[in-house]
Amino acid sequence: MSDQLLIASVSASVIGFILIYAFFITKSVRKVPVTAAGNSNGKPSSVTTKTVSIHGECRSVDDADVIIVGAGVAGAALAHTLGKDGRTVLVIERDLTEPDRIVGELLQPGGYLKLIELGLEDCVEDIDAQRVFGYALFKDGKNTRLSYPLEKLQVDVAGRSFHNGRFIQRMREKASSLPNVQLQQGTVSSLLEDNGTIKGVMYKTKTGELTKAYAPLTIVCDGCFSNLRSSLCNPQVDVPSCFVGLILENCQLPYENHGHVILADPSPILFYRISSTEIRCLVDVPGQKVPSLSNGDLSKYLKTFVAPQIPPELQAAFVATVDKGNIRTMPNRSMAAAPYPTPGALLMGDAFNMRHPLTGGGMTVALSDIVVLRNLLMPLHDLHDSFTLCSYLESFYTLRKPVASTINTLAGALYKVFSASPDEARQEMREACFDYLSLGGVFSNGPISLLSGLNPRPLSLVVHFFAVAIYGVGRLLLPFPSIKRMWIGARLISGASGIIFPIIKAEGIRQMFFPATVPAYYRAPPTQ
Repeated sequence: MSDQLLIASVSASVIGFILIYAFFITKSVRKVPVTAAGNSNGKPSSVTTKTVSIHGECRSVDDADVIIVGAGVAGAALAHTLGKDGRTVLVIERDLTEPDRIVGELLQPGGYLKLIELGLEDCVEDIDAQRVFGYALFKDGKNTRLSYPLEKLQVDVAGRSFHNGRFIQRMREKASSLPNVQLQQGTVSSLLEDNGTIKGVMYKTKTGELTKAYAPLTIVCDGCFSNLRSSLCNPQVDVPSCFVGLILENCQLPYENHGHVILADPSPILFYRISSTEIRCLVDVPGQKVPSLSNGDLSKYLKTFVAPQIPPELQAAFVATVDKGNIRTMPNRSMAAAPYPTPGALLMGDAFNMRHPLTGGGMTVALSDIVVLRNLLMPLHDLHDSFTLCSYLESFYTLRKPVASTINTLAGALYKVFSASPDEARQEMREACFDYLSLGGVFSNGPISLLSGLNPRPLSLVVHFFAVAIYGVGRLLLPFPSIKRMWIGARLISGASGIIFPIIKAEGIRQMFFPATVPAYYRAPPTQ
């Protein structure tokens, strides 16, 4: 124990030094009001794919300020937000019946605070949503509980877990209750483009009628399987794993009102309550394929390989659920935001940016993005000057970065650290991470604040990530170092760098850590 305390003290000293340094660095950066600028990523602003000419014969609609494609979490929340600000909004959603998904079921406390900011907090009421106060980690028969730092917040602030479809339907109802928001069921086939500017969309209504809708601003929120994103960004979609989803009924979690993460072999298993009687289980399977469900391979895999690794309190319910056969799968996708700033159009939600769902950060990012966009659009009464608006809204991509990139990077890094590996250095990193979080105090509060979205600061993420690595090296070298242990320690630091730096590079180092140095940060709203 004394060795652990010594290592922890060294790690704390490293954290303190870097945070003090970061304090003076951030103090030296001049803060200014929200603004915008030119194309920071060097991508072409013209649209060349998934668009059609605005000429042709079909019915047209031309009375909206904003068209939103998709009415999922991002689309429905955005529709209500812009409608509440007095804008006329047309939402086109492929299917307005209640969705049935196995992700998007856990909203972090940071996301709940964004719901409050948008006036949507009542959407988690009357859907049997469950409060979430933190996480429990399990590894090799050991477990530790990590509580969200909620002491200084309002009493109702916590995470929420629920059926995704119920939550979305509540937001759709709230959006459609506004007289200036119209929800239509239809399938958008293309964006309407004229001389490089998006003028609206072409879609097929529920009755099969081909229709064109026009608005000065079109916002694409059509989800992770978006068929329109390639027109507006450079989509580099990665599929690191798949989730196998089950619902366990009438059983108890070891720690109620907590998400449960089992550091299993080969990758994590999640449990969290989505109603008063149901517990969601998500089994991560690395790669793009899972064992076949039709021939029984998947059921056999779950019962013989996965079940022995989960807490004993859940094993009987887990096996019973597998035997019932109600098993679903979905790919886990990640995609860094790489937009082409395009006059008349904007990407939001999973169509724009995805991360591994292990940390449950997707809805927090989407809602945070909506707050940023609302604040940018609020001073504008007229959206018809597409090129000026496009230049101004480039600030959106910079202003969202500190929050979004922190959550994205944490999700990608944690998934790799929590996954089993034959590499001895990676095994040490995994063990060090579990033990580091088990220390409590600043060692658990810092990372859980990042995970919860309550303190999404990129520098804090990097500090804690390498503090874990240093802690792991210290464990190797005490009480007596050896050549082998020193070599493993060096590989541990190298492996940690190889995990986090590629993710940071994809997010954009400058925008992530130094957003105030990006010209887009300073552009004022256009004069109207």
